[in-house]
Amino acid sequence: MMDRFWSWRLFVALPLFLHSPICSSDKAPNYSFMRDATGSPTTSYYDYIIIGGGTAGCPLAATLSQNASVLLLERGGAPYNNPNITSLSAFGAALSDLSETSPSQRFVSEDGVINARARVLGGGSALNAGFYTRAGTKYVRNMGWDGALANESYQWVEAKVAFQPPMGRWQTAVRDGLLEAGIVPNNGFTYDHINGTKFGGTIFDRNGHRHTAADLLEYADPKGITVLLHATVHRILFRTRGTTKPIANGVVYRDRTGQAHRAYLKEGALSEIILSAGTLGSPQLLMLSGVGPLAQLEAQNITVVMDQPHVGQDMYDNPMNAVFVPSPVPVEVSLIEVVGITGEGTYVEAAGGENFGGGGGGSTGSSSTRDYYAMFSPRATLLESNSMTKLSSAQPFQGGFLLEKVMGPLSTGHLELKTRNPKDNPVVTFNYFQHPDDLKRCVRGIQTIERVVQSKAFARYKYADMSFEYLLNLTASTPVNLRPPRSGPGASLPPSAEEFCQHTVTTIWHYHGGCVVGRVVDGDYKVIGIDRLRVIDMSTVGYCPGTNPQATVMMLGRYMGVKILRERDSPRSRVLNRIRVFVKTL
Repeated sequence: MMDRFWSWRLFVALPLFLHSPICSSDKAPNYSFMRDATGSPTTSYYDYIIIGGGTAGCPLAATLSQNASVLLLERGGAPYNNPNITSLSAFGAALSDLSETSPSQRFVSEDGVINARARVLGGGSALNAGFYTRAGTKYVRNMGWDGALANESYQWVEAKVAFQPPMGRWQTAVRDGLLEAGIVPNNGFTYDHINGTKFGGTIFDRNGHRHTAADLLEYADPKGITVLLHATVHRILFRTRGTTKPIANGVVYRDRTGQAHRAYLKEGALSEIILSAGTLGSPQLLMLSGVGPLAQLEAQNITVVMDQPHVGQDMYDNPMNAVFVPSPVPVEVSLIEVVGITGEGTYVEAAGGENFGGGGGGSTGSSSTRDYYAMFSPRATLLESNSMTKLSSAQPFQGGFLLEKVMGPLSTGHLELKTRNPKDNPVVTFNYFQHPDDLKRCVRGIQTIERVVQSKAFARYKYADMSFEYLLNLTASTPVNLRPPRSGPGASLPPSAEEFCQHTVTTIWHYHGGCVVGRVVDGDYKVIGIDRLRVIDMSTVGYCPGTNPQATVMMLGRYMGVKILRERDSPRSRVLNRIRVFVKTL
C-alpha cells in the first residue's frame, strides 16, 4: 500500500513542482502601448518588427523602442490579471490547462517525452521554476560576446526581475548534503556560474510573486513601441525581384478572430524583422515563410524563398531525471534555489514542499481541458476509481525531488513541419542519450544525488528504512513519460543507474537549437543569405548556458538591442540609410 501511495503522490506532484504558474505583481503594469491585435490597422509600418514577446523578445523590444519604432507581436495573452497564472495558490493550474487559450502549449517529442512551449507575453520566464543564474565567463567568451556589455545587460535585467530566494531548511539541507557529497566549495548566494554549490537567484519576489520578461517592458519608451497580443504571425514577406538575395520587408499576422493584417518595415537599410519566437517557433516560421530544407518546403507546397538545409536541425534538449524522496517531517514549499555544479557534466538541483496534488484554486477550465497530472502523461494511469477511494484519506504529499540535468547536451535531434498552420506544433525529435557521454553524465548525476540523500545533513528528510535503490524503484514505477515501460524478468527489480536514466528521462524545458549560430545565423544573429532578418532567441544556441538559460536569454535580448541601436546610430549607417532612401525615390 505504501508503494502505491507514494507512487500516486509522486505522479501528481512532480509536474507541479517544476511547472510553476505565472505569478507577477497583483497590480498589472499600466502598459499604454499594449493591446489586443483585434482592431489593429490592416497595414502598418515600423522600423523593427519583432515576432514573439518572450524571454528575448521583451527586453529586445524595450531597448529598441528607445530610438526607433517597434512592433512586438505576441501570439498569446498577457501574464497579468488572471488568477490561474498570477496567484501562487493556483500553483500548477496554468500548466495543466490544455485549452487553446492556455499560456502553455503542450507538445510531445517523438522520443515520448511530454514538453511545453510558451504562449504568453514573457515566454518561458512565465512558465519555468524561476531559477535565475548567469552563464559562465567562459561561455560568454566562446559566444563572442563583449564581456562588459554582457555584464551591464545582466544587471539591467536583474534590476527588474531577480531576487534572493528565502533559503529554507529543506533547501539548506540539500546544500549541505551537496557539500558533504564533495560538490565544493560553498559559493553562498550568487548569480554567477561557478563550480561548487550555491544558492542562485529567483524571479519570485519575497511575496511569492513571479516577475517575468514582460516586466522588462517597463523600460520601453511608450512612444516608440506597440505590443499586440493574440497576434499569430503566419509568414514573413520577402522582396526577391531585382535583388541579389531575398530581403525581408514585412509579415502577415492574424488576430484572434482570424482577420489578416500586414506590417511592413519602413524604408531604410537599418529596418529589420527579428524572429524571437522560441526554439520551436523560430525555425517553424522560417520554414512556413519559405526558408528551410527544400524537401520539407516542397512537401508542404510552400513557395521556396531559399533552400536552407540547417533550419530545424541541431535541436537539443537537456535530459532531466528526478528522484523522489518522501520526508517523515514537513518540507517547506520551494522551487529551484540551490544547485550543485559538479564539474562532471551535470547539475544537481532540488524542489520540495507539500500539498501539491490539486493544482490550487481559481481554476476556470473544464475537466475536458484540464490535466492535473500535467507534463508527464495525459492520463493518470495509476488512478483507477477503486484506488482513488483507498487514497482519499491518505496523508498529504510530503517530501521533495532531487534532480539532475545533463549539461550540453551532446545528443542532437531535428524539427519538421507537420502542417502549414503556425498554431500547430511541429514534429520534434531530441534523441535523448543518443550520444553515450550524455548517458554517462546522467549516471554520475544520479550517483551524486545518492550521496546527497545518504548524507548526514539530509538525514532528517528521509525515511531511514528507505534505501536509495527503493527510491529509484519507486520513481521508476511512475509513468513520467510516454516511453515504453521497463519489461522482462528484471522489471520488478531496482533499475541500474543507466536504466533509470533511460526510462525516467523528462525535460527541464531548456530545449534549444534549430537556427544555430554559424549554420543559420551569423555572429550578429543575421540570417545567412537574407537581408534585414535576424533570429535572437534560444533557437540560435547550440549549447545550453549554465544551469538555467533564462537569465542569459533575457540578457541577450538587451545585449543585442544595445548593439543594434549602436549600429543604427553610427555615422556610416546613417549615411548609407539616407542613400538607400534616396535611391528608392528615384
